[in-house]
Formats: sequence, C-alpha cells, structure tokens
Amino acid sequence: MMAARNSDRRHDRDSVTAAALRLLDDVGLPDLSMRRLATELGIQPSALYWHFDNKQELLGAVAERILARIPASVPDGAATDADVLAAARSIRDALLAYRDGAEVVLSSYALGFGVERTQEHLRDVLGTRAQDAAVAATTLLQFIIGHALLVQQRLHAESHGAAHPDHGDDATGAVSAAFDDGVMLFLHGVDAKVGPRRPL
Repeated sequence: MMAARNSDRRHDRDSVTAAALRLLDDVGLPDLSMRRLATELGIQPSALYWHFDNKQELLGAVAERILARIPASVPDGAATDADVLAAARSIRDALLAYRDGAEVVLSSYALGFGVERTQEHLRDVLGTRAQDAAVAATTLLQFIIGHALLVQQRLHAESHGAAHPDHGDDATGAVSAAFDDGVMLFLHGVDAKVGPRRPL
C-alpha cells in the first residue's frame, strides 16, 4: 500500500510539498487537508508540523512549486509586447496546469507569500518599459491570477453540469484571445490604438 511504502522513508519539506501538490491535483483544494496528506504519506498529522507551522504555510510552498515551472528568462533590452505576453502566458499556463492551482496561488498571494519569484520575474520583464515596474508587475499578476481563476471556476462548473460550454464556438480559443487582449490593454491603455480588436 502507498501509506506503508511511504512510512519507510524519511520526509522533508520538499517531499511533503510535492506530495501535497500531487494530492491537490487528485482531489482538489477543498479535500486537501493535513490529515489526508498525512495519510497519503503514511505518517501522523502532527509530523507535518515539523515542516510547516500551519496549512497556509504548506499551501504557500505548493504555490511556489506551481509557479516554479515558469521560465525565468528576461529579454535583452526593452521588452516587446511579445516578450510581456509570453511571460504572462507562462504564468497563466502554470496556474492552469494543476487542479485549483489558481485558487491556491491566490490564497497564498493574499497573505503575502508564495509568489515572490514570479513578481520579481515580471518586474524584470517590465522594468525596461514601465515607469514603476513593481506596480506594473503587481497589476499584471493580479490580472493573470484572476483570469486563471475564472477559467478554472468555469471548467469546474462545467464538469459538474452547473454550466455548459458555448456551442458552436471555440471556447478555449476565445478565452485565450480574451487573455491576450487583456495583456495588450494593460500595456497600451484603454485609449490606445493597438490594431484591430478581436471579438471577445
């Protein structure tokens, strides 16, 4: 059994975080409890608190792991629209790669941890073109998380029959187009003319 195998080896902060992320993907955030995680690892729940003071600290580590898949490359010279869009897409894709990933990252972000590396990456990308790169990075990150959360909530509702995908439309393509348009709107402003708009 999984619990028996896991109980034979020592766990550290990294292995506990990895197990929590796997469990998140399997059962979702509402069912990711410290007790369930301990059972998965074959240990007593109290043993988890050697590594994390509380569940929110654990979720912060999970959020960091979710966002760790983002490439940290920064363009040479001034970032182009394509550079910023690529950075934004990479964050969105990381959030959507795991069940309830956006919600985990949002809850950690709201408490001030779990997203420091991602914010720094956005600051680096935007730093050559934004007057206040820190504010710009925060604003863009909030848009990205909000968009990903909306997508995941919609997918969750559709999976439970509470909502239905649009018939006759490329729903995924429309959502991606809306995201790209939002990033361009962020970069150029409401009044800017940045070329023909795609229907949302």
